[in-house]
Amino acid sequence: MREYELRGVKLALPEALVTPKIRQKLEKGRYEGVEARAAALRVKPGHRVLELGGGMGYVSAICAGITGGENLVTVEANPDMLPVIRANLDRNGHGAATLIHGAVAGDAAEGETLAFRRGKAFWGSSIAAEGAGGDIVEVPLLRIGALLRAHRPQVVIMDIEGAEQHLFDRPWPRHVRSVLMELHPGRYPATVIRTIFDGMSASGLTYDPGVSSGAVVGFRRVRGR
Repeated sequence: MREYELRGVKLALPEALVTPKIRQKLEKGRYEGVEARAAALRVKPGHRVLELGGGMGYVSAICAGITGGENLVTVEANPDMLPVIRANLDRNGHGAATLIHGAVAGDAAEGETLAFRRGKAFWGSSIAAEGAGGDIVEVPLLRIGALLRAHRPQVVIMDIEGAEQHLFDRPWPRHVRSVLMELHPGRYPATVIRTIFDGMSASGLTYDPGVSSGAVVGFRRVRGR
């Protein structure tokens, strides 16, 4: 078990999941640095936070440290990462946080499960394309509308390896005040990015340059919308 500390958050990752790239990022403090900074800026005490794509629980722990574990819900599709996230949240005193297993899809998605491809590196795992090979497992399908209604977050954070393209078919509810997401332009055409921005605008959420950097973009609800 490899142990690290970033921004005061204690993390551990089983040796089997440590690749040279992730080791370098963790040792140099560059792992999810933009996302951690954005979360620290936009999450406030008392905010309810819904995180889609928990990774190893780092950004989850940043959020829980601000708003309390009882206000954090983290969704993770990769079954290998569930015990890692849970242990890292507990390690930092956030045992009250909720961890849900499943892959997030649009409201029109059919069925109760989705095929999920486990990549060699945990952060490269994603919903599997039809007919894809590799290490495929079936995971629970979670529709975005149901998640937003059930947990009523003020802040939504997501890094779901391209699945974000399916989540903006209809406006999001007004209780969502801030959205932070990593785009994956290598997985879809530029028109999808336009759809995401248009979907956020239709929801009253405007591009937030204060937390955006590269593929990580933020949106905020502006006063009066």
